[in-house]
Amino acid sequence: MNNMNQMMKQVKKMQEQMLKAQEDLANRTVEGTSGGGVVSVTVNGQKKVTAVVIKPEAVDPDDVEMLQDLVLSAINDAMTRAEEMAGKEMSKLTGGMNIPGLF
Repeated sequence: MNNMNQMMKQVKKMQEQMLKAQEDLANRTVEGTSGGGVVSVTVNGQKKVTAVVIKPEAVDPDDVEMLQDLVLSAINDAMTRAEEMAGKEMSKLTGGMNIPGLF
């Protein structure tokens, strides 16, 4: 019974650490870019887009599809970086174990 209590305390401590890590990730950001930096997208550690910056030279009214592709590419780059950042933080808590559903 003592073993079970000890294990429950460890699980509770890990849950608290994970909640804190998730809160910290919400405050950390990464940036994805495309087109040599003419389009940039900022994403937080919870994979929420927080900013999109499009430089004027990226805007060509005759080629809207190019701008759409640049924005899409920058978003995908930022999301990949956010996933990597979150994965690194969570692996610190899980000791590298892959626990499905964490991030």
